[in-house]
Amino acid sequence: MSVKDNIEKINSLKNAAAQRAGRDGKDVLLCAVTKTHPASEINEAIDAGITDIGENKVQEILDKYDDVKPVRWHMIGHLQTNKVKYIIDKVSLIHSVDSYKLAVEIDRRAAQHGIVMDILIQVNSALEESKFGITAEETDSLIAEILENCPHVKIRGLMCIAPFSENAGDVAGYFRIVKEIYDKYAGAPRTGLDFKYLSMGMSNDFETAIAEGSNLIRIGTAIFGARNYNKNV
Repeated sequence: MSVKDNIEKINSLKNAAAQRAGRDGKDVLLCAVTKTHPASEINEAIDAGITDIGENKVQEILDKYDDVKPVRWHMIGHLQTNKVKYIIDKVSLIHSVDSYKLAVEIDRRAAQHGIVMDILIQVNSALEESKFGITAEETDSLIAEILENCPHVKIRGLMCIAPFSENAGDVAGYFRIVKEIYDKYAGAPRTGLDFKYLSMGMSNDFETAIAEGSNLIRIGTAIFGARNYNKNV
């Protein structure tokens, strides 16, 4: 199947999952994850209707940025503080804020560019040592610190990565934990905070994530196929 065919299939499944959950599929944003895939394939996805793409690595954003058609870029992978400066003026949303130190650096770089950067707090609800993110219990205090000290950052929601499971239903509980935190803040915007995105669900579990309340899914393999780490970007 072509990239366009895959996107149409994902959209169909996304819409059906949203409908089962009593929601409109248009309210669930599809972010195409383009890790290791070249600009030509990204442009093919954009031509097929993709408006948002996600990258895991700063270097891939820099390598592809000038060759990709106009699109909203998302930084979805772990972000080191010393690399914030390279993408602060290129991305629309940073999904992976997992420390106050990182938020302070994003705030500092955003101030230099005269912008307010939208971010998500990454919550490691499964407490996996192999994944980044703060615990559910740490979320309130991190949000409070950022609101008090980072005027050039706006917290737009939460992100999580569930453990891989052959049975996607097994991870529903991890999504549910993050949704409960999201619900505490959604609907009560204030300066520095306006929850809009609950970024949960990837190729193997996005239907479960939508059932648990996700409104932003990050899909790579199901659109572009297996990652090719030998492919030039």
